[in-house]
Amino acid sequence: MRTVRFVALGDSLTEGVGDPVGEAWRGWAALLAGGLAEQPEGSVEFTNLAVSGAQTRDVLERQTPAGLALDPDVVSVVIGVNDTLRCTFDIQAVAARLDEVYAAFTARGAVLLTACLPDPGAMLGLPGALARPLARRQRAVNAVVHALSERYGAVHLHAAEGEWIMGREIWSADRLHPGERGHRQLALRFHALLTQVGVASGAAPSPEPEFPVPTRSASLLWLATAGTGWVARRCTDLLPQLLRLAADEMRHRARGTSARLDLSASHAVSTALASLSVQQEQPDAAQRLQRRRTATKRTGVPGTACAAAGRSVGRTTAITG
Repeated sequence: MRTVRFVALGDSLTEGVGDPVGEAWRGWAALLAGGLAEQPEGSVEFTNLAVSGAQTRDVLERQTPAGLALDPDVVSVVIGVNDTLRCTFDIQAVAARLDEVYAAFTARGAVLLTACLPDPGAMLGLPGALARPLARRQRAVNAVVHALSERYGAVHLHAAEGEWIMGREIWSADRLHPGERGHRQLALRFHALLTQVGVASGAAPSPEPEFPVPTRSASLLWLATAGTGWVARRCTDLLPQLLRLAADEMRHRARGTSARLDLSASHAVSTALASLSVQQEQPDAAQRLQRRRTATKRTGVPGTACAAAGRSVGRTTAITG
């Protein structure tokens, strides 16, 4: 029986925030895992290493070593929004970290999943002067993810814009994380892409929610408790710099030189990508999957790090037929 090992790296989006099941989060990655292998012929071993609040540095330094130890067939790396919400934001550092993470997993033959994401300012409905600097940062991260996804032959989901992400029913109370319907849409769209390249052979996740949408009073209660704490933690770090960015934004708009800010951001992205070492041509997702299948047939096992799975700090779930 073929076992597919799927490891998810990232932040609260991949951890599953917004899609509660009992006392835990589920999320798009767990929903996707069940459709990677056709049952009862195959099974999936899913490990979620994502942690709320994680940045690209956390993925590189903590999650990647744990993920590599699991020798995954499929690995998702969806990260970057938290970097844009910090005063330490540096697109060159973000690019270098993502390049190292992508290279590490694709060198092992894993099929890499990536996504670009909408900017948090628009999701939160911030005023223009506050939203535009965050949007510019998120566009920079997305540009880097696009370029590196192409370089490493990733299965890439464009989730930065489009009608499907604009519906209020897609999002949870905090307007930053998807609700259950949103997580299901992410899982469904990743599954469609993976099916196209021959990686997913199981049934697609259902788009219909399993649980009722939280009531308005429940949403307001969340915002007044956990949501308030989240905003307070982020404001302590981001707000002083965001106010400076907003003031700079307004000065440029008053002078009619706003285009300079966009040009500066584009130049920073170009410089960040140019600073990365030139990589050899990478195999695409279908080629990497075939290599792993060939290795499995030759050795009789899909990998050599099964013992490490039991020591992972993440959540591991075996999905069998």
